[in-house]
Amino acid sequence: MTFDTAEDHATTAARAVERLRLAEARLARRRQTDCGPSENARAAMRLILERADAGLSVTPTEIAQSLAVSTASVTGMLDRLHAGGLITFAANPADRRSKFVLPFDRDTDADAIDPVTARIREFALDLPDALADQVAAFLDRVREVVDAECA
Repeated sequence: MTFDTAEDHATTAARAVERLRLAEARLARRRQTDCGPSENARAAMRLILERADAGLSVTPTEIAQSLAVSTASVTGMLDRLHAGGLITFAANPADRRSKFVLPFDRDTDADAIDPVTARIREFALDLPDALADQVAAFLDRVREVVDAECA
């Protein structure tokens, strides 16, 4: 019995993605109880820091839209980040009902907020450019399938 090499490699890649998805799910569960801020809080902090670095402001509504969660969820999350000393708020001069979310300490290292992303970035630096582009394209297609599920 012979195996088609392309199918064998495809199966290997598909199984690796499934192992990654399971590991991400386990990490998300651990972060809900054991590892400080939730995945959404970490994503919000990354967004806040990226916007601050670009000289842009971000509102709680924009954070909710970016994370695809309710504004009520974001309000609670931002309250916890504020209580933890990671963010502060400033009045929006263009809209008195709105506020901007700012990092409290801009010296906060985004990689310290999400060390997993930092490690993945380190691994990616070892990939040849063409292979990195192929991996990125493959993972983008996987992400599209995941995002489309139950949407």
